[in-house]
Formats: sequence, C-alpha cells, structure tokens
Amino acid sequence: MVLLRLLVLPLRAPLLLLLFGVAVVMGNHWTLLQLHMESTRNISAELFWTVEVTQVLAVVVICTMPDLLMRQVSMLMASSRVISLVVTLLLVITLGIYMLRLNMLSDILIIATSILLARLDLSRIGVTPPPAVTGCLLFTLVIGGLWVGYVLPSPVLFADS
Repeated sequence: MVLLRLLVLPLRAPLLLLLFGVAVVMGNHWTLLQLHMESTRNISAELFWTVEVTQVLAVVVICTMPDLLMRQVSMLMASSRVISLVVTLLLVITLGIYMLRLNMLSDILIIATSILLARLDLSRIGVTPPPAVTGCLLFTLVIGGLWVGYVLPSPVLFADS
C-alpha cells in the first residue's frame, strides 16, 4: 500500500514532476556551460560539477529546512558580536559575488523556486515528512533530473552539424 502511495505521489503533487523537469533542463544547460567553461577558461569538468552540485545542495537545504537553519544561525549570532559580524560579512560577500554573476544566480533561483513550489504542493496534499527526509528526497529528485539532463543529447550540438 505504501509503494502504491509513493507511485501515485507525482499525480497527486504535479509540481514534483515540474521540479524534475526543471532539473533535467538545468542539467542539459549546465552540460553546455561545462563544455564552454572547459574550452574557454580551462575549468575541469569535475570542478564545475562539484560547484554546481554543492550549490544545489545548499539551495535544497535552505529551501527545505529554513526554520531549523535560521534557528541555528540566530543562536550562533546571539552568542557573540564577533561571530555575528563574521556571519553577516560572510553572507554579504557571498551574496555580492553571486550578484556579480547574475547568470548563475538565475539558475539557482529557478531551482529554488521549483523546490519551494514542490514543497508547497506536498503540504497541500498533506504529505509532510520531517525536514531532513524532505531535503534528502528533493535533493535526490533534483540530482536525478540533473543526471538525466546531463545524459540527454543537446539539440544545440546537433543544430551546428
């Protein structure tokens, strides 16, 4: 019975399919970007995909566990003014670097929006596992979509030949 409920879940919460579709498109787009980065900036494929998967992991954690994350950050910042200053500077510098590279920020915002919509759809149908389980499941779904997008051939590569 549980297996049947899991198999029907994408039909009950269609935004999970949207999240998977967005991940497939992003995986395909990032494959083209990786090829471009390898040829122009000599960035290895391993480094590129490590950075992208780390960004996706951070977005999934922030989007699925905002209350737990904010509580921990608030407790950390309340413990000392120095720690508060360091955390604030770290956040401002990180966000500033992202703002300089708006094309990368737009990809992350698209994935974050899809994750939040999928969470909203899951809560609409009453499926609310603990945040850590939700984060693991959504991360697995996004990584699976990225992998499918990576494996799919790109239509742009075929249009040039």
